[in-house]
Amino acid sequence: MDHARGNPTGETSPTKRYAPSPKGAAKVARFRLSVSFAKAVLDRRTELGLSQAELAERAGLSQAKIARIESAASFPTLPLLRRLAVAMNASLNIALDADREEVTFIAHPAA
Repeated sequence: MDHARGNPTGETSPTKRYAPSPKGAAKVARFRLSVSFAKAVLDRRTELGLSQAELAERAGLSQAKIARIESAASFPTLPLLRRLAVAMNASLNIALDADREEVTFIAHPAA
């Protein structure tokens, strides 16, 4: 093989055929969901014009906890999800599929 030309034989390397273990795939899925949720919280908080500290106060959490959620370093429990949705005056919608996660906060109409 002429290394200057790449891989003219079309052979695949072992790394290209790598399939993650079920445990590894679950970690990747959890991380993707954490990132999707983090973005949804950040987007809704920004939409409301709230600081992390203000959202934390509304939800009865610490500002550090909000920071961990928004950085995808922490994934909240179901009760905490409810507290965040109520604090942001919204409904939380989570759509999960084999290869995608969609997390959105839908604002409640103004009373």
